[in-house]
Amino acid sequence: MAAKALKTSVFTWEGKDKRGSVVKGELSGQNPALVKAHLRKQGINPTKVRKKAISIFASGKKIKPMDIALFARQMATMMKAGVPLLQSFDIIGDGLENPNMRKLVDDVKQQVAAGNSFATALRSQPLYFDDLFCNLVDAGEQAGALETLLDRIATYKEKTEALKAKIKKAMNYPIAVIVIAIIVSCILLIQVVPQFESVFSSFGAELPGFTLFVVGLSHALQESWYILLLGLVITVFSFKEGVKRSESFRNWLDRLALKAPIIGNIIYKSSVARYARTLSTTFAAGVPLVEALDSVAGATGNIVFKNAVEKVKQDVSSGMQLNFSMRSTNVFPAMAIQMTAIGEESGALDTMLDKVASYYETEVDNAVDGLTALVEPLIMSVLGILVGGLVIAMYLPIFQLGAVV
Repeated sequence: MAAKALKTSVFTWEGKDKRGSVVKGELSGQNPALVKAHLRKQGINPTKVRKKAISIFASGKKIKPMDIALFARQMATMMKAGVPLLQSFDIIGDGLENPNMRKLVDDVKQQVAAGNSFATALRSQPLYFDDLFCNLVDAGEQAGALETLLDRIATYKEKTEALKAKIKKAMNYPIAVIVIAIIVSCILLIQVVPQFESVFSSFGAELPGFTLFVVGLSHALQESWYILLLGLVITVFSFKEGVKRSESFRNWLDRLALKAPIIGNIIYKSSVARYARTLSTTFAAGVPLVEALDSVAGATGNIVFKNAVEKVKQDVSSGMQLNFSMRSTNVFPAMAIQMTAIGEESGALDTMLDKVASYYETEVDNAVDGLTALVEPLIMSVLGILVGGLVIAMYLPIFQLGAVV
């Protein structure tokens, strides 16, 4: 059994080179003495070597899926350049700003240095490396083509994360603007409308119905704002807990999302793209089709497609062709089915699936751009109606007073 590798840390150093110039930088090492020895080999006389302090803000920075995608791309680049695996971890770790990501890379390195395979080291971190990632790395190690598989993983991760970012952009922008509109309207109702109301009381005339409605809304909001706020907090908390704890609730949301106008079409195409991209990546890596479909089911991101892929897996394992099984689910679009049929007949299934993924990723990009172009004027109209309506309601009595005079 291999001895446990010593833990490395990042050290900041300062010293003088052979010309007497002051130089400084960062270096990974097990302790300050080894860092100094390494610097002397490089012709640098170290004067200060300290363990790098971790910012209290940076220490809480989460590891995002895009960080894992970047790690896969960097590892693929290092492997292609012929850099040894352990040295690759050191180089990548030194360049990371996120201390949590640096620690994750270091933990993986320690596992590999202790004699474990790269795939085994990744499986010890299931929160960040899913089964698909680990299985492809495992296949790469066994086939002696780790750099090729890492490159495929990196491409897969980059494209899937870019697709997710597009979907979030399509949904977050209108939600953010609507929330701002509601906040502005509440401020006007609570702070501005009461000022106008005190002016209207001196008119001694009956106020227009629209103005009375807005004044009543202002009173209700002033008296019950805490109830509304509490209700909003409870609703958001219940929704998050429901998504986290209830599988049936998540499944209901997935089905509802596909039926939503405009957004549903984008989510549908993104699920098709993820299905094709994942299956293309795993199949090209030499993973048997039935086993590949296991990873694909969870990667589609929607229960409707997950159930469809599980049915496809059962059909394929019993001898049915993939394209026939896809057609029988009534979930996949005709174009994806036809391209799959061509791929099966020509023996280039992974290439055809890659084209399907690229096509639907482009479709999602275009749909998101079109939605953004449509939503911007629509949101401006909503903002104009909300704020403009409040302003008109406040000035109606003044206009009427001017007409009487």
